Amino acid sequence: MKFQELKPKVSAITADQNLTRDEKLLAVCQLLNENIDYYNWVGFYFANHDTQTLHLGPYVGAETDHTIIPFGKGICGQVAVSNTNFVVPDVKAQDNYIACSFTVKSEIVVPLFVNGQNIGQIDIDSHVLDPFTTEDEKFLEFVNEEVAKTFIN
Repeated sequence: MKFQELKPKVSAITADQNLTRDEKLLAVCQLLNENIDYYNWVGFYFANHDTQTLHLGPYVGAETDHTIIPFGKGICGQVAVSNTNFVVPDVKAQDNYIACSFTVKSEIVVPLFVNGQNIGQIDIDSHVLDPFTTEDEKFLEFVNEEVAKTFIN
């Protein structure tokens, strides 16, 4: 399924008044995981700025031991500090990568902003080398804009 076809589905999930925020986030993870074949782990991490840590939120994919990540550590921790997208075509080439599984070959992390503050991120792992394009980045930025609306009310 193409990104353009997924956008209205993402919007419908985030606008569903019958779901809690975590149910919406999990449904978004499931939608992406099921419809984009190279998205093999899809999840959200949320920032605790007081402790400078990220905390695992809803996700779909293999279990992870990385439920709390310090700012600056790994790809997710770097995005918490940089406030910019981070695309890793080959995780083996990254010095500051936290290995989740030997099957993970690449990763993309896009920050989630609410009222201008980086409150977390969407994190996607792939079992394919270098699958992520600028279209993935733009789509995930859209996803995060829709998700951000669930935090404003």
